[in-house]
Amino acid sequence: MPQFPSEFSSKAKKYIKKLDSNTKSRIRARIDKLEEDPFPHEVERVKSYKGEKAFRVRVGDQRILYVVRYNPNKLIVAKIDKRGRVYD
Repeated sequence: MPQFPSEFSSKAKKYIKKLDSNTKSRIRARIDKLEEDPFPHEVERVKSYKGEKAFRVRVGDQRILYVVRYNPNKLIVAKIDKRGRVYD
């Protein structure tokens, strides 16, 4: 069982449905790794996302924006989008 089980926002779920199967599997593999270690060295901190400390990680030309919560441990996938649009 992962240390930080993931939950997806409705925006993230909607975006993933539009992706091709190869990109979906790459994103899922990346999120699986983040569930075990949400702070690997290549993760960058984002100023904030809806008032919470947020982090981003790159998967090809896609960006995963996520929040880590404690008590209980959760990894909230807030948004997934292309690099230029993820912060809109």
